[in-house]
Amino acid sequence: MRRSSVFASVAVGALSLTACVAPSQPPIRPAPPVAVPTPAPPPAPAPPPPPRSADWRDWPLTPGSWSWRPEGQGSVAAFGRSAQSPELTLRCDRGRILLSRYGSFSAPSLVVRTTSVARTLAVTPTTTGSTAELGARDTLIDAMGYSRGRFVVEGGGAPTLVVPAWAEILRVAEDCRG
Repeated sequence: MRRSSVFASVAVGALSLTACVAPSQPPIRPAPPVAVPTPAPPPAPAPPPPPRSADWRDWPLTPGSWSWRPEGQGSVAAFGRSAQSPELTLRCDRGRILLSRYGSFSAPSLVVRTTSVARTLAVTPTTTGSTAELGARDTLIDAMGYSRGRFVVEGGGAPTLVVPAWAEILRVAEDCRG
């Protein structure tokens, strides 16, 4: 029995010693590599706009809208992004209609194209652009107002205007015709 008690004592002692040992630590793992962000490539340039079709009636409208206001003995129709800085106006002035194209360009003439008429107009330079004079009963005014959805004003190195044919055009003509 002695042997078994010695064996038991040794076993208990060995077990006691193992309980005194510090717990084993898991192996240290290196931190995962941090991804360094790479700069995004510059955006690709915008593709060039598609070429204009040969038919101006398919061209997109110039951004803007018409506004109308009474003025003196007649009225004014202005086209542009704002009424305060229009790109094109039609003004009734004592029985005549003044078509004015605004911008910094020099042109001896402007071309107006409608679905029924194309006409070159002689212009007078002004400090803000150029102006053509039309009679109050000129058929070009009616052609502009009744053109199928749009008409074009071009010339002198200025960007071409593709203008919607709205009622303001004919309102100025009627005011001027009295």
